[in-house]
Amino acid sequence: MHKIKKIPISKGVFWVEIPEVDLKLLCGCPADSVKHLTKKGLIQQKEVNGIVFETGPNAILLSDLAVQNGQFTNLSEFPILHMFYKQGMLLPNHPNNTGRKPIIIGGEEQVVSQLNYIYRGNYGLQSEEEIIQAGINQETAALMMTIKLKFAFGQITEIDDLIEAVFLEKKQMEIINGVYIRRIDINIFEIEYQDELITINLNLNQNDEYQVSYALSFHKVSRDYFTIIHTGEGNGWDINRPCMSSIIMYQGNIYLIDAGPNLIHSIKALGISLNEITGIFHTHCHDDHFAGLTTLLQADHKIKYYSSSLVRHSVIKKFSSLLNYKENTFNHFFEIIDLELNQWNYIDGLEILPVFSPHPVETNIFYFRTLYEKGYATYGHLADVVSFDVLKRMISKNKDEPGISEEYFHKIHHYYLLPCDLKKIDIGGGLIHGQAIDYKQDKSTRIILSHIDTPLTKDQKEIGSSAGFGMINTLIPTHHNYLMEYARKYLTTYFPNIPDYLENILLNNQIVSFNPETIIIKEDQILENIYLTLTGDIEKIRADSDHIIRMSAGSFLGVRSSINRTTATVTYRSINYVFALQIPFHTFMECVQQCNLKEIVEKQWNIRMYLERNWLFSESISNSILVTLSRLCYEKKLKKAEIIETEYFEDIFLIKKGKIEILLDNMVLETLTEGDIFGEEGMLDNAPSLCKYKTTTNCSLIGIPHQNIKEIPIVLWKLLETSNRRMKKILNPSLSEKAMFIWHNEYNINVMTMDMYHRKIFNQAHKLLKFIDTGKKDQIIKETLGFLMEYTIKHFHDEEKLLSEYQFPDLDVQHKCHQEFKIKLDELKNKYSNNEQDIKHYFLVFFKNWFLNHILTEDRKYGIYLNDKGVY
Repeated sequence: MHKIKKIPISKGVFWVEIPEVDLKLLCGCPADSVKHLTKKGLIQQKEVNGIVFETGPNAILLSDLAVQNGQFTNLSEFPILHMFYKQGMLLPNHPNNTGRKPIIIGGEEQVVSQLNYIYRGNYGLQSEEEIIQAGINQETAALMMTIKLKFAFGQITEIDDLIEAVFLEKKQMEIINGVYIRRIDINIFEIEYQDELITINLNLNQNDEYQVSYALSFHKVSRDYFTIIHTGEGNGWDINRPCMSSIIMYQGNIYLIDAGPNLIHSIKALGISLNEITGIFHTHCHDDHFAGLTTLLQADHKIKYYSSSLVRHSVIKKFSSLLNYKENTFNHFFEIIDLELNQWNYIDGLEILPVFSPHPVETNIFYFRTLYEKGYATYGHLADVVSFDVLKRMISKNKDEPGISEEYFHKIHHYYLLPCDLKKIDIGGGLIHGQAIDYKQDKSTRIILSHIDTPLTKDQKEIGSSAGFGMINTLIPTHHNYLMEYARKYLTTYFPNIPDYLENILLNNQIVSFNPETIIIKEDQILENIYLTLTGDIEKIRADSDHIIRMSAGSFLGVRSSINRTTATVTYRSINYVFALQIPFHTFMECVQQCNLKEIVEKQWNIRMYLERNWLFSESISNSILVTLSRLCYEKKLKKAEIIETEYFEDIFLIKKGKIEILLDNMVLETLTEGDIFGEEGMLDNAPSLCKYKTTTNCSLIGIPHQNIKEIPIVLWKLLETSNRRMKKILNPSLSEKAMFIWHNEYNINVMTMDMYHRKIFNQAHKLLKFIDTGKKDQIIKETLGFLMEYTIKHFHDEEKLLSEYQFPDLDVQHKCHQEFKIKLDELKNKYSNNEQDIKHYFLVFFKNWFLNHILTEDRKYGIYLNDKGVY
C-alpha cells in the first residue's frame, strides 16, 4: 500500500495525502479549488463531541507562476478560510483547534504575497488609523473597529500566528514530520516521504484553462434600458452555482455588481464581451466578491470602479498584496469614482445609495434607482449583511464596554429593510451573514434570496424567490436600439473622417445574430458580407498556427480580404451569442472607394496585424483599439552598436527586426530579439531609466507613446510584469550573477549626501551578511544590526528634511515608505532577538524588497527633481 496518495483534481490542481503524518496537501489553488475538492469527495462532514465540521486540506503548495494563460494561479483565501472556519482550526473551543496551523508552501515572493492577501481578506483595514485614512471620522472609525473586533473574537491576529510558511529554495525542504519537498523546475516539484517519491507538475498547456466546478448554458441577452441580470446566487462553497452577483443593464451600458471567481465564464455565457463592461459596483473584498476583479485587468479600457472610499481602501490593500504591486497601481487600472456612504449619488441618471454594512471587512450594500413614470424604479443588492440576532448581540448597555448602541442597531435595521421593486438579499446565516426571517416584513415588491449553497427551506420560500443564472428582471422596458449606437461608435473609431451620409449607408444594414460556436467566416470562403461585431466574443483561427486569437465586441471581420479582393485568410467563429452589423461586400467597397480609404485602411490593417501577433497586444483587445493604436505607431531605424541612453522613456518600443542588449554597468541583463519590447521603465512612477540599451545588429523598431498605452489595462499589466521581471534580474544575485550588495554607478541618484548614505548602508548590510554567514558572536551581529538600523533612520530623517526644504511633491509617499520600512526593521530585529533560524533569509528578503527596491524606484524620482533645483 502506498504511503503517498496523489489524486488529480482538475487542470493544474492535485491532492497529495500522507495519512501517517496527517498531511493533506492541496497542490495548486486557483479559483474554486475547494469546490473541486468537494466534488471529488475529498471534503467530508465529520462529527466530534456533537460538533459537525468538515475535513479538508491542511497545507497548500503554491504555483511558482502568479498567472498562467491569463488566469491567476494562487487564490488561497478560501482554502485557508475553509481550514479556519469550516474545519474549525481557528474557532475557539473547537475539537479541531489543536494549535496546528495551516501551512503555505512556495517561492518567497508568492508566499509573502499570499500571506498579505489572506490577512487583508480576513480583516480588511486593520486599525482605526487605516479606517480614518479612508475618509472616516474618528468617532465612526472607532465604532467600525469595535464591530470588526466583535467578528474577530476580540483581536486582530498577525498572519504569522495564523499560518506557517515554508519558503522553497534550491535545496530540499521539510514540510512536516519527515515529508520533504524540492523544486526541480518551474512549477514542477518532488515530494518525498520515507522510501516513496512523487512528482507534481502545476504547469498548464498553452490553450488550457483552469476548470470551473459548474456548467453554465448560453443566454441571448439584449441590451436594455434598466434590467437586472442574475449572475450568481451561491456562495464560496456552492459547487453548482456562481457566487452572489448581478449585472445592471442601464441605458445600454453594462455594470457588474461584484466580481466573484470565474467571472469570465459568467459573462461569456451571457454573450457579454469583457470590453463591453462600463463599470463595477463593489461591495467588499472577500474573494467570492473580489477574485474576478483581476479579470477586469484584461480589458482594453479602464473600467469604472464605484464604491465608497472605505471599501476602496480595503480592496486596494488586498489587490496590491495579491499582485505584489504598490497600492497606487490600482488607480492606473481602473477609473475610480468614490461614492458617499449613506446618501444618494448621481451617475449619469442612475442614482446609487451605498450603505455601510457590519462585516469582518469593510462592506457596503447598494440601492439603485432611476426615474420612471410617477416615481422611481428601484433595485437593492444586499450582499454580506449581518443577521439582526448577531447585530443585537453587539449592543452594549454599558458605555464602558465595547459595542454598538440601540440607536445604531435601528439605523442598520432601517437601511436593510428599505422597500424596492426588486431586492436581492444574502441569507447565508452564521456569524457574518443574514437570515431570511429578518426580511419577513420587508415591503419590497419582489425578494430574491441568495448567498447560500443549499436549497431554500419551506419557511424561506414563503419570504423570497430564487433566481437561476441568466434570469432577467426588467425594471424599465426598452424603446431604443442600443445596438445601433454601438455600431455608430465603432464605425467612428475605424473611420473618423467618413462623411455622415456614407456612415449612414453603412449603418443602414441588418443586425444579425449568431449562435454560440458558429462559423461566421470560413478560411478560403468568398466573402459576400463583412461583419462589425457589436456584442460577444469571436475566435480567430489560422490553419498554420496552434494559437487561437480571441476578439471582443467592436471587431471588423473580413475587411482586409475584401479590400484585397481575396478569399478569407482565416476562420472566424463565435464563442457565445454574437450580434453583428452585416454589411454587404459591394456596399462596403463603394464607401471605401468614395472616400479614397483603401490605402489608409490597408496601411492601418498591416500595422494592426503586426500588433495583434505581438504578445503584448494579442489578448482581449478589440480591433477598434488596435486600429487607434496603429494610427499612433511610428517606425524607428537604428544601426548596429548604437547606445540608447535616456533619462526617461516616453514611448514603448517593439523590436520588429534586430537584437538589443539591456546593460547595467556593462553587464548584459537580457538580450532582446524580434517581438520583444522595452521602454516600460518609469511609465507609471516617473522614475528615470536605470539601464542602457545597445543594438547588436541593425534594428527596426515600432514606437507607441506611453500616454496611449497607459489607458489599456491588459497591456499595462503585461508591461508591469515585464518591468518587475527585469527588476528581479537586478535584485536577485542568482539571476544577475553579481552579489546583491555590490554598488553600481547606475544606483546613484546624483545627490551626493544621499548617495553617500546609500553606499554606507550597502557596506554595513554586506558586513552584516558576512557576520551571519561566518557565525560571528551574537553581540557583534546585534551591534552591526543596531548600527544599520540607527544609520538608516538617520538617513530617512535627513532625506525627508531635504525633500521638505525643496517642496518635493511626493514627500508624503516617501514618508509612508519610510514608516513601513521602520516597521520592517523592527520585525527583522525581533526575529533575530527571538533566535528565528532562517535569519539570513529574512535579512536578504528585507534588503532586497525594501531597501534596494526603494532606492531603484522611489529615491530615483527625487534625484531628477533635486537636480533640476540645482541640488547635486
